Amino acid sequence: MTALRRLGDGWGMLVLPLAAFLLVVFVYPLASVLARSLTDPEPGLGNYAAFFDSPVYLDVLGNTFVTAGLVTLVTLLLGFPYAYLMTVARPFWRGVLMAAVLVPFWTSLLVRTFAWVLLLRDTGVVNALIPGEPVPLLRNLAGITIGMVQVMLPFAVLPMYATMRGIDRRLLRAAEGLGATPVFAFWRVYAPLALPGVAAALLLVFVSTLGFYVTPALLGGPKDVMIGELIVQQLSGVLRWGFASALAVILLLVTGALLLVASRLVDLRKMIGSGS
Repeated sequence: MTALRRLGDGWGMLVLPLAAFLLVVFVYPLASVLARSLTDPEPGLGNYAAFFDSPVYLDVLGNTFVTAGLVTLVTLLLGFPYAYLMTVARPFWRGVLMAAVLVPFWTSLLVRTFAWVLLLRDTGVVNALIPGEPVPLLRNLAGITIGMVQVMLPFAVLPMYATMRGIDRRLLRAAEGLGATPVFAFWRVYAPLALPGVAAALLLVFVSTLGFYVTPALLGGPKDVMIGELIVQQLSGVLRWGFASALAVILLLVTGALLLVASRLVDLRKMIGSGS
């Protein structure tokens, strides 16, 4: 009763709407998915057994994480220098670079993906610029990577830029004044200070990429199916709602396990700035 009284007379009342919202839009759907995976078409672990008994489904899960890892790596390799350039550019050009990052948010994902289909096909603009025979860039991992990197690049650039803009560049000049070369000063002084932004970008891009459906469905081929596509196929194609729910639960658990392992290796709270 004391706890309820304190909740009612203080700032705790402000938490109730948020808690109710999370229960309705997050906890309840997750509980429903878990329940359906254990009860449809019959009670038990049959859906999970069907997944682990089939090497095809295991290959899809593995392909999902391999693709997400590749997209994350390429996104960080492109996003890091872009974010750094934004910190050293003049205000006008910084605004131009920021606008280039934000423009994709104003365009439909489906429209952007169809644009990549036109650009990457054998008779598209990209192959027209490449001498010789057309390079296959559609219905394979290359097309998926290009399309997903373009979608996820803003999610990598923005957290890294937010961290980099707070780094005092006088530290680099101080390191150079003590005899360090510019390259050595960058990697030993600047890069470690930018690491929290890189970690935040890595987690955001990797976890978001795991659930992609539209881009791999349109740019990938039969050998590049990701688990998001498999879930949709099970829902709309064969109406296996219980098995599709099991796939979603498995993806959630594996992702959580990987994050747990990562938290054992590095202090994720400190790297993303929420720890002391």
